[in-house]
Amino acid sequence: MENKLQIIRESIDSIDNQLADLLSRRMELVKQVGELKRSNNAIIYRPEREKKIIDRLVNRSEGKLLNRNAVEAIFLEIFAASRNLELPEKVAYLGPEGSFTHQAAESRFGTMSEYIALESIQSVFEGVVTERARFGVIPIENNQVGMVGESVDLLRDFEVKIAAEILLPIHYTFATRQDKLEDIKVIYSKDVAFGQCDKFLEDYFPENKVELVPVESTSKAAKMVMEIEGTAAICSDVAAKLYQAPILFSNIEDNPNNKTRFFILSQNFTNQPSGNDKTTIIARLPDRPGSLANFLQDFNEQDINILKLESRPERDKDKFNSWFFIECDGHFQDEGIKSVLEKHPENTRLLGSYVKIM
Repeated sequence: MENKLQIIRESIDSIDNQLADLLSRRMELVKQVGELKRSNNAIIYRPEREKKIIDRLVNRSEGKLLNRNAVEAIFLEIFAASRNLELPEKVAYLGPEGSFTHQAAESRFGTMSEYIALESIQSVFEGVVTERARFGVIPIENNQVGMVGESVDLLRDFEVKIAAEILLPIHYTFATRQDKLEDIKVIYSKDVAFGQCDKFLEDYFPENKVELVPVESTSKAAKMVMEIEGTAAICSDVAAKLYQAPILFSNIEDNPNNKTRFFILSQNFTNQPSGNDKTTIIARLPDRPGSLANFLQDFNEQDINILKLESRPERDKDKFNSWFFIECDGHFQDEGIKSVLEKHPENTRLLGSYVKIM
């Protein structure tokens, strides 16, 4: 058996050597692409191009051991390394370090990118607008509690573009240095996380034998576990690993379908059509009867599927007026969406068209 195992390991080593050589050759070509893009001031991050590559490789792997998740995990990291070789770019995100937004950012830009953790969603917008960061990552919607109102309002207030969306399953881990549950006296987490892990807490800590202490972030909870004896944290997997907090239980959330959607923001960013796109628009319509109905009828006449319609208050006016956040299927270069935007140039603003992931 040992001889057979050694032969298999040598074969794996040989394949690893080939992979390293092929990756080096790929990076040489990437470097040439980067030089061409820099000379033309072109954008490095191309989500629609990355999607086409992954789709092609998934089809190529059909019936083999690599599924789509595995292909994405491997090649998104390769893409991130490639982008950093082409042109190292800074990515701002809603912190702190180890937050779910940090996890979402890393899922697209890889572990090699330079990240800036900021304390507020507005700070991320400001970082992008002032070009302190090329990209910004913000939460936009949770499928359990709805839209993030602050993010939606700031999309109206700042001149930014949506480069891409990220869909991240929200899984909580239970981290502690204690070997026995009965030694845990205090559990730290963000208040919303306690509410999303009620059943776990009832099953493992009945009769309220522990104190639940809210802190400003799940990342801080993970950090405190490493500083204070007799404590535990409900936190993200990335936060536990960041602070080297031992994970006792994974996926402790009540609802396994809990997901959050994030936007990647940039300035002057335009995606080419991918064949499966989504477009986001802001609409400020005239204050008269039927204006919204007539506007939506234009989408209907063009056979455009509206995915989301959110009414938001015009905070800078003394009346109870509203503006609208709209998401629809298609790319702004499609004839139907182009027709709607051209018909309402003074009442609409295009936030971006990007690869649809949900």
